[in-house]
Amino acid sequence: MTRFFLLRHGPTHAKSMVGWSDLPADLSDTAALERINAYVPSDALVVSSDLTRAVETANAVQGDRKRLPHDQRLREMHFGDWELRTWSELEQSCPDHIRAFWETPGDVQPPNGESWNQLSARVDQTIDELAAEYAGANILVVGHFGQILSQVQRADRLTAEEAFAHRIDNLSITEILCNDRTWSLSAINQIL
Repeated sequence: MTRFFLLRHGPTHAKSMVGWSDLPADLSDTAALERINAYVPSDALVVSSDLTRAVETANAVQGDRKRLPHDQRLREMHFGDWELRTWSELEQSCPDHIRAFWETPGDVQPPNGESWNQLSARVDQTIDELAAEYAGANILVVGHFGQILSQVQRADRLTAEEAFAHRIDNLSITEILCNDRTWSLSAINQIL
């Protein structure tokens, strides 16, 4: 059985839609980082998205664990033209589109961005490859809200709407298991 520890990066404190923008993480909560480091098995492999906030968080909790190369496919959703815009701005300029994007996730996508289904397919493929290459390992994946939520949806066999009802807090760990290509959810949004 392969066990994934999905860790959301430290907070950026941005009050807008942050997808592929490369903002740093606030890693001042060293006690939380120490608790995460103590919780994740010492033999876990560590991989992160290539965005600074994920890389910095992975660096902060890596310890003596083996590091795998950063992977761009583990990035947050690409918000396209909505990147770094606030909900209120988008509510004024494209209310029906932004509501459809959040209320009926699936194929709706921001202009020049990606849909929920596109994000999920990208992340599913990446996690599947990790599960195949490192079968039976513990793997710490440091990433983002959407990336983690897509795996909750898959592991718990939820609709996108059901998955969106879950919180994924900064510096929380969600655990999923892969046993012979069967996925299951072990824990969600653990604050250590």
